[in-house]
Amino acid sequence: MLKTGTITGTETPDGYDLAATDFLTEARIRRARPKERPYKLRDGGGLYLLITPTDAKQWRLRYVVGSRESMVSLGTYPATSLKAARAKRTELRAALEVGKDPAAERRAERANTANAFETIAREWLAKQPFAPKTLAKAVWTFEDLLFPYIGSRPVTALTAPELLEVFRRLESRGKHETAHRSKQRVGQVLRYAIATGRAERDPTADLRGALTPIKVTNRAAVTDPREVAQLLRALDGYQGHAIVEAALKMAPLVFVRPGELRAAEWAEINLDAAEWRIAAHRTKMRRPHLVPLAKQAVAILREIEPLTGRGRYVFPSPRTSQRPLSDNAITAALRRIGYTGEQMSWHGFRAMASTLLNELGFPPDIIELQLAHQERNEVRAAYNRAQRLEERRKMMQAWADYLDGLRSGANVVPFRRPA
Repeated sequence: MLKTGTITGTETPDGYDLAATDFLTEARIRRARPKERPYKLRDGGGLYLLITPTDAKQWRLRYVVGSRESMVSLGTYPATSLKAARAKRTELRAALEVGKDPAAERRAERANTANAFETIAREWLAKQPFAPKTLAKAVWTFEDLLFPYIGSRPVTALTAPELLEVFRRLESRGKHETAHRSKQRVGQVLRYAIATGRAERDPTADLRGALTPIKVTNRAAVTDPREVAQLLRALDGYQGHAIVEAALKMAPLVFVRPGELRAAEWAEINLDAAEWRIAAHRTKMRRPHLVPLAKQAVAILREIEPLTGRGRYVFPSPRTSQRPLSDNAITAALRRIGYTGEQMSWHGFRAMASTLLNELGFPPDIIELQLAHQERNEVRAAYNRAQRLEERRKMMQAWADYLDGLRSGANVVPFRRPA
């Protein structure tokens, strides 16, 4: 309990009277020059101006709580004038009279800020190896959907009902998937807070089953061999921009993620070695990914090289060579040749390859490696990347040959590859 009666008429240990006030003038402050050691210009009532050897002038307020002396900073001169410093002194002394301790309150405020959800979330975000697009979505989730409601809250004070209210606000707008994604992000931050000693538990664990379930819809893909044959013939019949046509024909041969294909760079491709090495910063897993190129893929690239080979992108935007194809360029082309969003998506080429390659009897490990899926075992992942390249080369050429067979009307039924 603060002894407010000790504020007026009390002397500090060095005999400084906290009651007498208003000794300084603006002229005296302006005349003050730095010395070899810091010194003080006192205004009374605990207020003084500290002059440092570097000529910084800092306002301080000293006060006594019971038998303990404390100090708070009130700003620097001239940004904080003599009049403003005195006003702050009056305000803080009034707070002392009713039992408040300004220094203690500031320490608590700094502690709460360091432990705030927004502070820890931004720290967690800075450590994530997200691709730019994923990072942008995560930042939007935090800044637009979470920080306005729980950003200033200490992570130790967050409760399951409080978080549920935030997520249900999204559900009320029909954003069920966004609500689940926001819950996932909050959980990731709180688990990071636990790991760094700033929280003891994750209340999102108590929300299991509390949100409306979302219906998972797989990306549309053609996986029946007869339908794949029809798709390939439709791709050959596409009549549009040459760049889009080339990207459309490459998609089934390399089955990489859409963003990796549309932003492919000539610097990544070695046609003589028949390899495409995608840089780590362009992959979802933030690891370099090597795509062995079948002779059919090399032929497509050599055909388009005279058109785009002098620029950065293999498939630049038809509008400007400074940007790659847009997200919906291939999607629009698929719609143009007659495939709806429920029948085939750009991402569907990956599902198509995964399904049929497994049915063709290729080792699942090789397929997963070529799809650049995450290997949970790091030692196994390093071994696979280093040791199984030749198998992947053979698979990619066999896959391209199989597609040629489908296109021409042969091999429409998958066969089990001999062991």
